[in-house]
Amino acid sequence: MSTTYTEKVGNKLNELLEKSYDAEKGYHKAAENAKSPDLKGYFERKSKERNQFGHALKSEIRNYGQEVDKGGSAAGSMHRAWMDVKAFFSADNDESMLEAAITGEKAAVDDYEDVLKETNLPPSTATLLTSQVSQIKNDLATIKSLEDLA
Repeated sequence: MSTTYTEKVGNKLNELLEKSYDAEKGYHKAAENAKSPDLKGYFERKSKERNQFGHALKSEIRNYGQEVDKGGSAAGSMHRAWMDVKAFFSADNDESMLEAAITGEKAAVDDYEDVLKETNLPPSTATLLTSQVSQIKNDLATIKSLEDLA
């Protein structure tokens, strides 16, 4: 393969990996606290999805010989903005959790698009990231119906 996986790309993918796991935990917590059964189901599905995203990202990072961060890196902890945790837990109601999730998903789209701008992404990485960000965007487009339930 002519494309080399740079450390910079590895670092960006590790940041996405950290955020995927943060989102997974956030959605899991939201599912535990949601009152609406529909919202609870949505949050559970999103938690599982982010777990799958994380595993796929890990495989991709390893496929190109880069190190997978084990979590807790300085970059990872500084970027933990998936949900405003304070607002999320203090408000502990369905509407607030959904708003926090929407904000987090919009930030995730920006993060993915930032990495996709890299010109030296191997085709398999670009395909994986495009697929994941499309899933996030599709959910953002349909999340309005859940806002009515909250």
